[in-house]
Amino acid sequence: QVQLVESGGGLVQAGGSLRLSCAASGRTFSSYAMGWFRRPPGKEREFVAAISWSGGRTYSADSVKGRFTISRDNAKNTMYLQMNSLKPEDTAVYSCAATPNKLPIMELTTTTLFSSWGQGTQVTVSS
Repeated sequence: QVQLVESGGGLVQAGGSLRLSCAASGRTFSSYAMGWFRRPPGKEREFVAAISWSGGRTYSADSVKGRFTISRDNAKNTMYLQMNSLKPEDTAVYSCAATPNKLPIMELTTTTLFSSWGQGTQVTVSS
């Protein structure tokens, strides 16, 4: 398993941008597919985006398509989530996750498929 630590959360006005980072420890980061999930206040955790081990394939939830971009830098053992045009409904605790699962990237949308999780970072979007 890998250990994951998120950073970059904060308070931003609607329409603004934030970039989240997920730093991983261990030498096998490049062998894991990665994902971002979020838990809005009072709601269940939901899928945001996923990226393949190489970064060559990505998949995002419809609610963030065109606004959020997932990427990774395997040389730095880091994954990113660039969030633009933020809306109040994007307010949530965002967590990154890793999986050695080799399923197609568009199937990596459920929490049970991921074995390693970060502690989460709060994103608050004010109206």
